[in-house]
Amino acid sequence: MVLYTSPFPNSFLSVLHSFSWGLIFPCYWLADRLVGSFVPTTYEKRQRADDPCYFHALCIIITTPIYLALLVASLPFALIGFLLWSPLQSARRPYIYSRLKDKNHSNGATLLTEWKAAGSGKSFCFGSANVCLLPDSLARFNNVFNTQARAKEIGRRIRNGASRPQIKIYIDSPTNTSISAASFSSLVSPQAGDNRTVNAGIKRTTSMEYKGDNCGSNNGEENREDKGGSGEPHEGEENTCIVRINGEENGHMSDTETDTVNGQARASGPAEPSLEGDAEVSKTPNHKQKEGDSGSLDSCSASRESLVKVRVGDGTVDQSTVNNKLLYKASIMKKTSVRKKKHTDETFDHEISAFFPANLDFLCLQEVFDKRAAEKLKEQLHHYFEYIVYDVGVYSCHGCCSFKFVNSGLLFASRYPVMDAAYHCYPNGRGMDSLASKGALFLKVQVGSTPQDQRIVGYISCTHLQAIAGDTTVRCEQLDMLQDWLSEFRKSTSSSSTANPEELVAFDVLCGDLNFDNCSSEDKLEQQHSLFTHYKDPCRVGPGEDKPWAIGTLLDPEGLYDDEVCTPDNLQKVLESEEGRKGYLVYPTSKNHGSSQKGRKASLKGNGRRIDYMLYTEEGLYLEWKVEVEEFSFITQLAGLTDHLPVAMRLMVSTGEDDP
Repeated sequence: MVLYTSPFPNSFLSVLHSFSWGLIFPCYWLADRLVGSFVPTTYEKRQRADDPCYFHALCIIITTPIYLALLVASLPFALIGFLLWSPLQSARRPYIYSRLKDKNHSNGATLLTEWKAAGSGKSFCFGSANVCLLPDSLARFNNVFNTQARAKEIGRRIRNGASRPQIKIYIDSPTNTSISAASFSSLVSPQAGDNRTVNAGIKRTTSMEYKGDNCGSNNGEENREDKGGSGEPHEGEENTCIVRINGEENGHMSDTETDTVNGQARASGPAEPSLEGDAEVSKTPNHKQKEGDSGSLDSCSASRESLVKVRVGDGTVDQSTVNNKLLYKASIMKKTSVRKKKHTDETFDHEISAFFPANLDFLCLQEVFDKRAAEKLKEQLHHYFEYIVYDVGVYSCHGCCSFKFVNSGLLFASRYPVMDAAYHCYPNGRGMDSLASKGALFLKVQVGSTPQDQRIVGYISCTHLQAIAGDTTVRCEQLDMLQDWLSEFRKSTSSSSTANPEELVAFDVLCGDLNFDNCSSEDKLEQQHSLFTHYKDPCRVGPGEDKPWAIGTLLDPEGLYDDEVCTPDNLQKVLESEEGRKGYLVYPTSKNHGSSQKGRKASLKGNGRRIDYMLYTEEGLYLEWKVEVEEFSFITQLAGLTDHLPVAMRLMVSTGEDDP
């Protein structure tokens, strides 16, 4: 299958399309600005509370006639442009495949050589997020605005979170097996900018202490060199550091353990010195934040559950001695602690993280509807992801039953080469959803090869279902079509046979915004769909019941800019408590409760509406391999930028060859 690197088959059609859109754009922009001026967000309302009310009203009175006059003047040009633009869509391709041309940042070919399927296995990390990049006037109905600035910010946050060093810390304690807020509060924590040393203390690492866009690649090389002296590294953990701390109930560590953790942190990458003084955090929703914000653009740091920084007390420390201790203990921890889970009631780690997972391999985004925002987002993601598929969908009446004004909003980014891609549009959309070409994007990626030069591949699917409440039948029909398309794509792209397997399938993952949750009584039909008999949901016990640690992914739009949740760290703290979730997550609808979410104290079923899914299957994979979940995360790094919580899942593909 040929991957489409341009939207049209020849340059003439591309130029004609650009010309037609140039005629349409002024009218589109003016209409967007005009409508947006009458739909303020809660952040803007709070900003205006300090100003005289008449000032904003005066601005609207002055600008509205100007916008209307210019809009009317641009209408004839927009009509001509539309008459050219609409028929061109029949020749438009369903997506654009972008590959990074900068060789200094390209590493896809290198990644393919890392896994030869000769070891015990390899892990792959998948992420999914609904980023609400609609035209600004429409985004305001979800209480977010400034779409162009948000797109750039979202891209920078994702790639900085993914490129940070991956450090796991497990604490052995009689009463607690995870690093929680309580355990951190019992440890000595110096303030930012405090140059005084603290004896045997650790503190939460913030973005002020770990910075740099390129720290991921550099740290990966340093870690590989360090680990070269301590035995063969575990497959899939080339950029992972694991520290085990033996502590008492109060969380204090011995000097030896402190040295070890300090050496571990240093081995993971050079840390920038703390900024002097407390940096002021900008609360703007388009996030033009200053240094010091825990979710700042230049942050390359870990969440408080995965990364801590140690400050050693007065005295000279021999760094070579520390590193020797580190290498010795790290080699042991890989064997003794790598399978130790933070929660004894589950077979894999799960957390609410303030950062995207380190070493994120694949990213699926929804609601990237705005074309200009998609370009800005792509530009930022290309700093980390070499391969991106964007502008997915159809326009006008091409390929669908109704007229489509915007594309599907789907975007896929990968560190591994994309081999095949296909898109299908749902033909049964209703209401406002029928104006967008919502559908499903199917991808086949190569992730390695065997010593016999057989390709190791994986399948990833991304979708966005009907959003309107009550359209249960529509969503079930779309799930039926999704299953059929999945099967067709696997068959059409497979080049293997039982007698001569040219390819080995390592994983098959499905993710996206399905717009139904697993606890609402109104969503019973979707919860019982046959899709869940073929694909596994790590957060689900069964129809109508989620696991206790699973939380909702749909935020209450009215509270997006509250001080309690406006930064990644703050939102993380709030969501870790049941009362906090009741105040800032949307819960399943109920006749016994009003529509207001904030301040609700009643006991409700579940932990909020979880409508963003990460599913995987063991069907159709290479028979001798096993796939299991290593980690599942709910991510708060996009706090204030979207009304959804991103989710991430790390899968381990075990070949079984070196298993004990």
